[in-house]
Amino acid sequence: MAITKVVIAAAGQGTRMLRLTNNKPKHLINVCKRPFLAYLLDNLFKAGYKDIILVVGYKEDLMKEFLGKYRSSIKNPKKIITLISQYEILGSKEKEYGTACPVKCVKDAVAGEPFVFLYGDNLYSVEDLRKMNRDDEYCYVAGIENENPEKYGVLITEGGFLKEIIEKPKKYVGNLINTGLYKFTPDIFKKLPQIKKSSRGEFEITDAVSLLAKEKKVKVKKIEDYWKDFGNPGDVIKISKLFKNGFFKKFKRPPK
Repeated sequence: MAITKVVIAAAGQGTRMLRLTNNKPKHLINVCKRPFLAYLLDNLFKAGYKDIILVVGYKEDLMKEFLGKYRSSIKNPKKIITLISQYEILGSKEKEYGTACPVKCVKDAVAGEPFVFLYGDNLYSVEDLRKMNRDDEYCYVAGIENENPEKYGVLITEGGFLKEIIEKPKKYVGNLINTGLYKFTPDIFKKLPQIKKSSRGEFEITDAVSLLAKEKKVKVKKIEDYWKDFGNPGDVIKISKLFKNGFFKKFKRPPK
């Protein structure tokens, strides 16, 4: 059965964006006169996903306002976007925070189905998003080769399976890095209660993924087109230039 549900983590402020997020979440910063999040939603719907769950927190009212406008622009009742408040379910970021928190919030919403999980400040091609729609019993993590793997979580693989994730390794262990794009089965919810706060004081989804990897339940899928992170002010300029130069149009391909 094809996966229809996608969970987008978009609760954070995005402090690395500095003053740009004083009054809005980073996901709503404009790129070529549109909020960044709109491009991600566009690509997810084009990839065939129909039920998107947006987990929000910071400036939730602005997210609601954005969704109202976005829904009216697509005018398709078969494309569903549901908003879930992380702060209402888990409390403020001071109480509980981290990349595992949005997944904790959607257990009831995904209703025992597999789903795709990603962050609202990342952009992938339609084709790469489509390839995460894996109809099997495994979880998946998407990786891409990078020239500076020491800045990221490096995926160590063995026979197509994820063996472990080494965060920001001080010496070279490989160059396939974690892009924050996952396909999860309901098994992920069995591991979330087992993880503890990381050294950063946060609950990390990679810790839950690592527990599944030990049981050979996680496979690795390579990103073939692109992964664009929207994390700091310089990225606003970079991605705007890519749109203006037609970079993303090169990856528009019809469904197979």
